[in-house]
Amino acid sequence: MFRELRARIRSGHATVAWPGAPPPAPSERFRGRPEIDAGKCPDGCAACAEACPTGAIAIGAEGPRLDLGRCVFCAGCLEACPEGAIRYTRDHRLAARRREDLVIGPGAAPALATALDAELRRLFGRSLKLRQVSAGGCNGCESEVNVLSTVVWDVGRFGVQIVASPRHADGLLITGPVTTAMELALRKTYEAVPAPKIVIAAGACAISGGPFLFEREQLGGAAAVVPVDLYIPGCPPNPLTLLDGILRLLGRLEGEGRVG
Repeated sequence: MFRELRARIRSGHATVAWPGAPPPAPSERFRGRPEIDAGKCPDGCAACAEACPTGAIAIGAEGPRLDLGRCVFCAGCLEACPEGAIRYTRDHRLAARRREDLVIGPGAAPALATALDAELRRLFGRSLKLRQVSAGGCNGCESEVNVLSTVVWDVGRFGVQIVASPRHADGLLITGPVTTAMELALRKTYEAVPAPKIVIAAGACAISGGPFLFEREQLGGAAAVVPVDLYIPGCPPNPLTLLDGILRLLGRLEGEGRVG
């Protein structure tokens, strides 16, 4: 027993201080919000769009537009671009309230997720219970959601808790592309959550279908079945990105609006 106590004292305070302090530095492999420099795009070049496995990049009159809801952060566009017009930043802030806000163009300032209305913040701002639904996911996003409950992130300190039953929940946190086999289960789970309720789609699959977008066995994301209040991109989204989105939804973070 004394050995365990000594180890605990030596380990110190493991929970990250953010958001009261700067966010922890992600690993070197972390890929944050992409940026597009249209000035570097050669006329008529569509190499990045052709390389994208999910059709997340479209070439318009002003240059390429990137859909974060489809992006799986594979870096195929970086490797294909001859001029280096696309780069991944270290910005973890990716969540948005509206699906269209996930589509970014050259030089555009992406919108950050805004808070719920005052009444919903009063209900959920200090205590939010979420039922996590894996609607056909690969377990990548599900694993990142689980990390939020570890001592490092301790999502419970914000009053947010993952619960076992939808009848005990205030909303759903959905991962996976929503397969046809999971459609009915998702509908019933949503119906079992008492009103008012919220829905969070976490990961490219839950937003658009992700790498399974063109498969007939999936429905293209959670919004095809239930209304979505918050979209959190990533494949999978980093725990910092997940927590940032949830706290913005609850009005617990400053800096709502646009990046920059």
